[in-house]
Amino acid sequence: MGRHSLPDQYGAGRSDPRPRARRRTVAIATVLVLTVAGGTAGAVRSGLLSFGSSCRDNPVRLKLAASPDITPALTAAAKQARDDDITSDGRCIAVTVAARDSYKVADVLAAGKKTDVQVWVPDSDLWVDRITANNSAVDVTPAGAVASTPIGVAMVPTAAKSLGWPKKTYSWIELAGATMQDDSLKLGAADPTRSATGLLALTQLTTTAGKIKGGDTQAAAMMKTLSQRASDSDSQVVETLPRDSSGAEQGNPKRNQALVLSEQAAYAYNSSADNDAGLDMFYPKDGSPQLDYPYAMTGQLTTDQSRAALRFMNYLRQPEQLRLLQKYGFRTSDEEAPTAVVAEAGGISPQPYDEPALQPATDVALQEALGTWTITVQSARLTTVVDASSSMSEPVPGTGGQSRMDVTKGSLLQALATFTPEDEIGLWEFSTKLDGDKDYRVLVPTERLGDRKGTGTQRDRLSSAFSSLEPVPNGATGLYDTTLAAYKAATSSYAKGKFNALVVLTDGVNQDPGSISRSELISELQRLTDPERPVPLIMIAVGPDADKEEAGEIARATGGSGQSVSNPSQIQAVMLKAIVAAGAQGEN
Repeated sequence: MGRHSLPDQYGAGRSDPRPRARRRTVAIATVLVLTVAGGTAGAVRSGLLSFGSSCRDNPVRLKLAASPDITPALTAAAKQARDDDITSDGRCIAVTVAARDSYKVADVLAAGKKTDVQVWVPDSDLWVDRITANNSAVDVTPAGAVASTPIGVAMVPTAAKSLGWPKKTYSWIELAGATMQDDSLKLGAADPTRSATGLLALTQLTTTAGKIKGGDTQAAAMMKTLSQRASDSDSQVVETLPRDSSGAEQGNPKRNQALVLSEQAAYAYNSSADNDAGLDMFYPKDGSPQLDYPYAMTGQLTTDQSRAALRFMNYLRQPEQLRLLQKYGFRTSDEEAPTAVVAEAGGISPQPYDEPALQPATDVALQEALGTWTITVQSARLTTVVDASSSMSEPVPGTGGQSRMDVTKGSLLQALATFTPEDEIGLWEFSTKLDGDKDYRVLVPTERLGDRKGTGTQRDRLSSAFSSLEPVPNGATGLYDTTLAAYKAATSSYAKGKFNALVVLTDGVNQDPGSISRSELISELQRLTDPERPVPLIMIAVGPDADKEEAGEIARATGGSGQSVSNPSQIQAVMLKAIVAAGAQGEN
């Protein structure tokens, strides 16, 4: 997702500040394959490789899966490569390009399933990151980037003029806010769980909102509004534009006058639309994230396939192919914005279309944006169960003496801020014999955050309860009985139409000798689980004394997941990650 500093106008190397699993392995592999590519390119320039027609007799065949927006350009380039008899080690290269949604390919590769493609060009490296962070996924070796395009907000002319386009500039949050204030101006976007364009814009919105007072609430409201007009894919969101030149289509409520869109998508739309039905493009003044179209090899390629894949990538860097990519509305250099592309996309000065792209969003920021979206789009009903055993008083290294409980409370309060008034949240604590023979105690029943009782809301009560959590002196960990009781309560109070889940946080293992056994707990959880009324258990093992494997085994009995954090400050991010995963599983 970052800007590229690429040789030969658009080459392979780039730096990315985000931590990435197997980064060293990927980096070494990339260096090796690029060395091969350099040697191949040198051989071609030296005339050592044949360009004769005989190379067609036994071509190296490659199947390339590409994001649908760049598929036409790559198809044209593949045809030109064949017409030019481009070779690798004396054999012609026959590249077949197939359009496939990036999220669908990412799901297949992340699941470790075999694929029939050797090369993958998704629209953003966030999909590649998602795979390389998963040790059970298919091997994916990124080897450079093909093109890029910034993301902004495109509008029908009447809507753009009403907001002062092109002279007036807006930040992301100002632009989204402006569309909410005008009932006749509807903003649409692609579902961020399936669209890099939607996710990158959403992340920028939430990141910006987090820096201003009351921004979290404002961002949640924007997401709620945006979710009601979200489309399944980037191609479908374009279909929501009005079909008449006025932009109103006689007040059709299903039509959007503004879209979160890439420059290339606006270019493609304007290129095919009538002159009076084109789009005008806003480039937010706080910067545009960008799609960067990484070129990656997937699975185990033969030597011939690897060399041919890299030969084709080098071919895409040639001046003629760079011009081809620009012809289809893509940018091929970080140094300047192609004026013809910008103009056709609807960009005019003083819109900041030539500003440097934003730095890549961190994995944490992306995950938090997705988590917030999930619990905003579908209101949640969550019961949070927190370990209050004496071990929660242990200090957390590097926090200035704060205890596990102190840091846990802070993380839970941060997570609470991401929920809307429609969400239902409750709080239990557990140790041993907190309420007679019971190991648990209900501190705040699970109710709607916006509900008011007395002088405060449910959110106020939860904030106070989170802040008041304290470890129980000499308290042990009554994990099994508590988990079963909380799960029974969560399933019996299931709220239809909401995302229901139980979140259990513990820093240890079960220490109640009089409780049920682990196997009995798992059997009971499996018996209580109802696919028609899913309540996944999200069990978070906190610190070095917790058992991650046990947490996973128990949670999976309900269709949930076990998570592990070394520092309680990571709880918020892990909760959101687990909610996203559970929500996605519920949709499948």
